[in-house]
Amino acid sequence: MFVRLADQHRQFVQDLVLNLKALAVVLEKRGYLASCYTCGDDLNSASFMVSLGGDHLIRFLVSDYGITWTEMRDDRELMKLEGAEAINQLQELANLIKYQ
Repeated sequence: MFVRLADQHRQFVQDLVLNLKALAVVLEKRGYLASCYTCGDDLNSASFMVSLGGDHLIRFLVSDYGITWTEMRDDRELMKLEGAEAINQLQELANLIKYQ
């Protein structure tokens, strides 16, 4: 059972990383400064960042160890979320871009 859960978790992280890479491309095409960096070809972690202008920065980190959303303005942390809450906030960002 635990091996199956570990495999499902790895697949989830890989899917999330692929979606972050795609979101960064879309954001760049819409004029935002965005990036998504991964370590190696395994897609087991990523660092996603986007500048929303006016010193407003979003950083989303995903790895086997966890998922975090950090929102900053003027180099001050406004909000930090983890896990499902972080993913929900990422969805809200994607929706804002989608419906602009």
